[in-house]
Amino acid sequence: MSPSTKIKPLTSNLAHLWQVNFSQQLNNISFFLSLLSVSEKEKASRFRFKKDENQFIISRGVLRILSAQYLNICAKKIVFEYGEYGKPEFDFNSNLKFNISHSGDMAVLAFVLNYDIGADIEKIKDNFDVLDIASNYFSKAEIDTLKKLPKEKHVNSFYRCWTRKESFIKAKSLGLTFPLDSFSVCINSGKKTELLETKWDEAEKNTWKLFTFSPHQNYIGAVSIKGDIKSVEYFNFNDYNFIH
Repeated sequence: MSPSTKIKPLTSNLAHLWQVNFSQQLNNISFFLSLLSVSEKEKASRFRFKKDENQFIISRGVLRILSAQYLNICAKKIVFEYGEYGKPEFDFNSNLKFNISHSGDMAVLAFVLNYDIGADIEKIKDNFDVLDIASNYFSKAEIDTLKKLPKEKHVNSFYRCWTRKESFIKAKSLGLTFPLDSFSVCINSGKKTELLETKWDEAEKNTWKLFTFSPHQNYIGAVSIKGDIKSVEYFNFNDYNFIH
C-alpha cells in the first residue's frame, strides 16, 4: 500500500496525535526548511548544536504540513504567534488547536477542535533519584502514591506523572511558573488517566480529559484537553507522503 497524501478529518469529540521520528526525516530537512518563515529560519540558525537545529526545522515543518492539511491552506501561508510563555498559536482565528513536544529522537503533535490542548513526551531515563525529584515537583497526594508503589515501578510512574502534569500546564498556557503541587494526577496506572484535584477550583478537574500514550519503546507521553473528548487517534507521520 502506498503512503497516503490525505489525513483523516478531525471531528468534535476526537483528538489526533502524530508521532515523528527525527532520524527518519533528516533526508527531508531541505524541504522542511523551505516551509519555514524568515523568523523561524533565523531562530533555527541560532541553535548551537546541529541536532537541535535539525529537530526544530523538522518539528516546525511537520507542524506546518499537518496544520495546512487540517485547514486546507498552503503551509507557507501559515503564521504563528507566541503566548506569554512561548506556546505557539495561529495568528488568525481558527477552531483548530494544537500543541507540540519533543524529547530524544521523537516529537509529538496534538490537534483538536475548539478545546485547550497540551502534549508532552519524554524519553525515559533512570539515572536520577526519583523520589528526590518528585519531592520538589509533585503534589503531596502524588508523592504519597509514588512512595507506596514497589521501587521497580518508580521510574515509569514518575514519568506518567511528569508528562501528565506537563501536558496539563501546557494546555493552560501557564508555563512552569504554575505551582505543580496545586493539582494532582493519577500515577499508578498506565491506562487510567485522570485529573484528581485542582486546588484552586474543586470543579475544574471534571472539565479535563487526560490520555497517556507510548509512541515508541522507552518513551512515554500524555495529552491534556479541556473538553468532552471521547478518545485520541494516533498517527505516524512516516505513513504519509507529504514531501514533494
